[in-house]
Amino acid sequence: MKTKKLADLAKTVRSKNASPDKVTFDIIFNEKENYELVKSSGCLTRETIMELFNIPNERISDFVEFDPAYAIKFTLYRSVTSGSPGESDVFGCQQYPPLLDIEIPVGE
Repeated sequence: MKTKKLADLAKTVRSKNASPDKVTFDIIFNEKENYELVKSSGCLTRETIMELFNIPNERISDFVEFDPAYAIKFTLYRSVTSGSPGESDVFGCQQYPPLLDIEIPVGE
């Protein structure tokens, strides 16, 4: 089975602050076909997020597939409040890289 990395299918993969206690992630596609391919593959789910980020389900605030925008969005509760001592990404913009290498089946 041939695969492509999520980074090669999505137009945008990013993370950013959603509040001092949350970081939100956006995966946005230019084409409906790529969005539907990823969505139907089952490769990007709450379970995938739990495994990739080594977190329990309770840390996932939201997980949404938003068809009108060809986008998948999820939000995580931070383990440490933004700006607190020991917190390493105040703006939440460096959290998305584990998503880039997710392998999506694209055919034979």
